[in-house]
Amino acid sequence: MSWQLHIDSGRCIGSGMCAGTAPDLFVLDGDHSHPVSEQIAEGDERALEAAGICPMVAITVRDADGKEIAPRD
Repeated sequence: MSWQLHIDSGRCIGSGMCAGTAPDLFVLDGDHSHPVSEQIAEGDERALEAAGICPMVAITVRDADGKEIAPRD
């Protein structure tokens, strides 16, 4: 099973906090960050951490069923 990563490019300001936290999951490309792959291994806590520290709440992590699991409230 895998999780899905999504970055809302309209919200992302390119702070690079996600890429600093999980450089194998996110890459900073100019003014925005992008996931290296939209599919990641289920249970990768670094994705949840990155979603939690994003200053613009631009990162969404969904489980295999499509349920949003991050960012957490």
